[in-house]
Amino acid sequence: MNNRLLCTVLMCLPAFAGSAETKVFEHTLTNGLKVLVKEDHRSPVAVSQVWYKVGSSYEPGGITGISHMLEHMMFKGTDKHPAGEFSRIISENGGDENAFTGQDYTAYFQTMEASRLAVSFELEADRMRNLHLLPEELKKELQVVTEERRMRTDDNPQAKMQEQFMTMAYSNSPYQHPVIGWPADIANYTVEDLQAWYQLWYAPNNATLVVVGDVQPQAVFDLAEKYFSALKPSDIKPLKPQTEIEQLGVRKMTVKVPAKLPSIIMAYKVPTLKTATNESEAYALEVLAGVLDGGSSARLTSALVRGKQIAVAAGAGYGLTSRMSDLFELEATPAEGKTVIELEVALKDEIKKLQQNLISTEELARIKAQVLASDIYQKDSNFYQAMEIGTLETVGLGWQKADEYVSKINQVTAEQVREVARKYLIEDHLSIAYLEPQTINLTAEKKGAK
Repeated sequence: MNNRLLCTVLMCLPAFAGSAETKVFEHTLTNGLKVLVKEDHRSPVAVSQVWYKVGSSYEPGGITGISHMLEHMMFKGTDKHPAGEFSRIISENGGDENAFTGQDYTAYFQTMEASRLAVSFELEADRMRNLHLLPEELKKELQVVTEERRMRTDDNPQAKMQEQFMTMAYSNSPYQHPVIGWPADIANYTVEDLQAWYQLWYAPNNATLVVVGDVQPQAVFDLAEKYFSALKPSDIKPLKPQTEIEQLGVRKMTVKVPAKLPSIIMAYKVPTLKTATNESEAYALEVLAGVLDGGSSARLTSALVRGKQIAVAAGAGYGLTSRMSDLFELEATPAEGKTVIELEVALKDEIKKLQQNLISTEELARIKAQVLASDIYQKDSNFYQAMEIGTLETVGLGWQKADEYVSKINQVTAEQVREVARKYLIEDHLSIAYLEPQTINLTAEKKGAK
């Protein structure tokens, strides 16, 4: 694929925003492929996405990042369509295509004029089971992925800090591994590694085909039958449990990398929709993240950036839809003359306020209004509608979960927000990383820019 280095998305999905009714039509082929269709006739376009239930959290040590590496190799051709043909055919039909890998999934997508959907299906079905994995193509793509890692992580102080932080925050959860993989693992992938990964996971019974756009559900199901029904399923056994062990005290580290500014990351271990005993806790954590980082009027920006003026940036994040328990993160960069220790104290003060005091009715209403606004905005995009459906289905929550989101958020009370803050944002479950800037080698940086 052209420009794969820049176009590959290593992503953590943003929190989804559902609607009152998703209106998804579902059909499963006899080989296990699930097909989900949502009509949107506002433009004569359709987005087609194939989601595989495999990502970096499925990978054992020694081959970390192999899901992402295989994503690159998926554009290297089959008997029917040699390397380079996939992108050329999509382009000739006026479409766009790309792919992305996350912790819990790998997905491929095309956006085309709706009448060209068969082109997308024929190509995706062909490479689902007939991919060529050749040593010379792997050698070339390894250089691309190595360079991608250098650009995205090794030469990016914030990303480097985040990567180091995850290795400390997690003891045995596979979320401790970077999606792109560790350098030594990337350097030692073999064709046999990739072939085994491909044969196991790239199968119709491990995939979900999502189509959103100017289509009729039955016509899409018929088309899926035509192109995907002959593909053989794999024998996929359930994954072993990989539950993170209990953290028994605060963890701290200092990351020393060339950088211009210091910064701090703090994170608490929290449940997600998939792992919470009571789902209302996950929705309350979602609202809690919105209170801290829900736009310019949110607490971190108003208190730390504009109020005390001790930070130039501050934010919070929470992965509601992760397959396993995740982190509730806070990040901040100190203003000139301020330190990361001062920021740590200030961030903890904001947490303490949430643990001691109920948020006001007005503030809670504002957060919920933002959720509704986000829902309306997101529905403008066929791509993100499909992404919401694909994510929920792939992590095991089911696409129907999207229908519950707004009502569940609206049911969150100020007492529930305070309760999850007290229960989960505690010192013994906290990890902290400080970025201590090192001198930047301008000569090396200049050479790297050439």
